[in-house]
Amino acid sequence: MLFSVLFAVCVSAVSGAWFDFPLHASCHADWTVGMSCADAQRAIVEQMKSWAGPEGCQSGGQKCLYKYLSTDGGVVKGTHTTPVSHYVDDLEFTFDDADDGSCTVHGFSTSETFYAVLDMSTNYCNLRNLLAGSGLDRTTGFSERTSNSICTQRSSANCDVY
Repeated sequence: MLFSVLFAVCVSAVSGAWFDFPLHASCHADWTVGMSCADAQRAIVEQMKSWAGPEGCQSGGQKCLYKYLSTDGGVVKGTHTTPVSHYVDDLEFTFDDADDGSCTVHGFSTSETFYAVLDMSTNYCNLRNLLAGSGLDRTTGFSERTSNSICTQRSSANCDVY
């Protein structure tokens, strides 16, 4: 028991001191979009369905192989499979209506591969590509909040590739 506690303390200390990114390849991000959450949610679901096949993979990008899984209230779940290595990432979007008619969207993407640490910003791009493809990033008042500490390699993201 003591070993477990000491190990947990050491991992926490090391992760905060040495790493400016999550210890597992993943991304948390928040966006404000200038439309109702019902419309934003519908746009994300439709974009996942639109990019379900391999067609968007052919130019070297990853705007493909999304799978819509479910909607439960304000939560949409899906997956994205990387076209070359076939790694699967789990996606979750949570939608919260704001008083001004806008919508706050929380996105989370995480690798199903247990040993994944660095991901070349793939988990960020899994989410961001859906926002861009659906046009949510072009709505009035759009803003994004995330950082390397909660979104693996966010600052080096190239979503045309990943």
